[in-house]
Amino acid sequence: MQTIVLATQKGGSGKSTLAIGLALAAIQAGHTVRLIETDPQGTLSNWQNRRIGAEPIVEPVCSAGEIEQRLRSLEISGVTLAIVDTAGGISAATTAAIRYGDFCLIPARPSVADIEATASTLEVVRAWRKPFAFVLNQTPIRGQRIGNAATALGDEAALDIPEVLAQPFIVMRNDHQDALSAGLAVGEFAPAGKSAEEIRSLWQWVDTRLNDGATADEHPVISEPAVPAEFTPAMFLRIPARTAAAVS
Repeated sequence: MQTIVLATQKGGSGKSTLAIGLALAAIQAGHTVRLIETDPQGTLSNWQNRRIGAEPIVEPVCSAGEIEQRLRSLEISGVTLAIVDTAGGISAATTAAIRYGDFCLIPARPSVADIEATASTLEVVRAWRKPFAFVLNQTPIRGQRIGNAATALGDEAALDIPEVLAQPFIVMRNDHQDALSAGLAVGEFAPAGKSAEEIRSLWQWVDTRLNDGATADEHPVISEPAVPAEFTPAMFLRIPARTAAAVS
């Protein structure tokens, strides 16, 4: 079993909607998926209540001490992918999820506040030497702000280990919130829509990283995506690899 953790200091970055969208995309790709919710706010649990029993199952786990054992139990039961949705901020539960996860996704909206808020999450990710990527989420369809945000994220992470920016960026569209309200993933709510296509592409990108088995000390293998005309070259960053100090 592989475990993806969505974490960031800033609330409202879209972790829950990304977790739901990625879970459905992974199920459609053949995985047995479980959503783990460590956020007491209960966004995923409320979504499942509106869903009326369909997969994926959401399991609330708010105690840091329960996370490792729960992940082991899921693996024994045949789950092939766990996706952990964490609360905003850095709590004991979030730290434990990152510690026992295989890959960390750090969502950030293209705003100064969101980008600055990635610093504390990066500190924990680096402490446990976990591979990770930023996800630019809730972006406008086009504009200079996207490129500036991508550059800023690269600058924020360039001091230690090789970082990447997940592709594609997830554009702000009503489909995401409408799907959440209906107890659906965006790939179910509007399967032929652009939002669903972006989430499926993001899953494929993450799945490639997981299967590559890249670690925090390895150069990631990245295929260059087709660059939409409205985006700027600064959006596709490759940060030189530097070795992080070992954690005792």
